[in-house]
Amino acid sequence: MKTLTINFWGQTKYWWIVLVVGILLVLGGFAYWFWPAAGYAVASQIFGWLLILAGVVQLCVSAGAERPRGWGWWLAGGVIDMFVGFMLVRSVILSEIVFPYFLAFVLIFWGIASIIASVGTRANKYWWMYLINGILLLIIGFFFLEAGYLQDMMMVSFLTALAFIYWGFTVAMMSYDMKPVAEK
Repeated sequence: MKTLTINFWGQTKYWWIVLVVGILLVLGGFAYWFWPAAGYAVASQIFGWLLILAGVVQLCVSAGAERPRGWGWWLAGGVIDMFVGFMLVRSVILSEIVFPYFLAFVLIFWGIASIIASVGTRANKYWWMYLINGILLLIIGFFFLEAGYLQDMMMVSFLTALAFIYWGFTVAMMSYDMKPVAEK
């Protein structure tokens, strides 16, 4: 008897690439947490390159021969992540000025996507985890908007490390949800 798995993001054999991106985001977050003296500009550059990598992975998943369910979200997220990433690595001065706003935009987008995923997967046992994840991503995104408005670099530095770590764990957990189920 087959089990029916409803998955908002779809299943793909490249789930491990998404896991690697999540691990890299967590490592980047802890590196920034323990070495904040590396500077605000370095954090925006690292985050820009990680966003480019995450965008490439999302575009590959959405353009694969066997497009997963929800591939449109992957395509939109990949384009947005790559755009934001290229804007951050293009100019250090520009990235320092708009870094909090770009992060807020990306985190709010993924928060909304996660809330929609929770509604789409209500038949699953752990649908509420997507809902909590979406709400937390929205809250972190709104904190970035506030920190960017005040130009409080310490707040942005703390939120950047927190966002790297939390987002990395979120992406890593989501990768296991994307792992294809072996049919018996």
